[in-house]
Amino acid sequence: MATEDGVTGSAWTEAEVEATVAVYFQMLRMQELGQKPNKAEHNRRLQQLLPARNAASIEYKHRNISAVLILYGAQPLTGYKPLPNFQRLLVEVVGRALERDRALDEAAIRRVETPAEPPLLETFEGFVVEVPTPTVTVNDSRLEWVKRTPIKRDYLERESRNRSLGLAGELLVMEYEARRLHDLGAKQYADRIDHVSKTKGDGLGFDILSFDGDGRERFIEVKTTAYVAETPFFISPNEVKFSSEQPDKFHLYRLFAFRDKPQMFTLPGAVAANCLLDPVSYRATLLGNSVG
Repeated sequence: MATEDGVTGSAWTEAEVEATVAVYFQMLRMQELGQKPNKAEHNRRLQQLLPARNAASIEYKHRNISAVLILYGAQPLTGYKPLPNFQRLLVEVVGRALERDRALDEAAIRRVETPAEPPLLETFEGFVVEVPTPTVTVNDSRLEWVKRTPIKRDYLERESRNRSLGLAGELLVMEYEARRLHDLGAKQYADRIDHVSKTKGDGLGFDILSFDGDGRERFIEVKTTAYVAETPFFISPNEVKFSSEQPDKFHLYRLFAFRDKPQMFTLPGAVAANCLLDPVSYRATLLGNSVG
């Protein structure tokens, strides 16, 4: 089994980590510019620079970098599933790379703000997948390492504000729900699906009113990202509260890889029971009895 020190068993040096992060970021810049990096070729070059590390060790380190980037609020490189058992040194090196890589910063911002359209899917076969394995746990010290580092990126928050991406995800879910109910032999309920975030506004705590095959209401909140399944998402206090009030009917639909090959997993029940909720910010309103 691999450890945070890599499959060779010896601790990674700062020079080795920096070289690996540099190659990863080169591929990430290409991804954000709409290109497809040749991961195998990049890794072969990296092996020549790091003779003490084999291909498997480098693969694990790339996956560690993906996990760190997600905790920083940045997008990872597609194809390297996040692996959380990383060194504190890696957090520091990735943070420095994020701070100085202006080309990546500009490309990432353009990508997350690019308008999106609902994809045309001939079939929903393979669309719904299992919930990914969590990359961190409650009270995980790795979260604290990132929180104590001043470098942060708001790419994922910017993406969450991309209204065209959110709407495209909701429209795809509307189509999926209609087909799901048709397949269940419940066409009468498919005709009653309501895109409530459009017909009634954003304040209800969910986006789509759908149904189970027996007519039971299903309250669906849709969260969409162009990135990997493990990517964190932003959710409002109202949505969290509503999910706790209606845990038997509430379903969060998480769409990912939306611009390439969209897939989805679902989290039924209260959001707080399924996710680690991090209060990233507070809205502050001056009080009338404040003291100057």
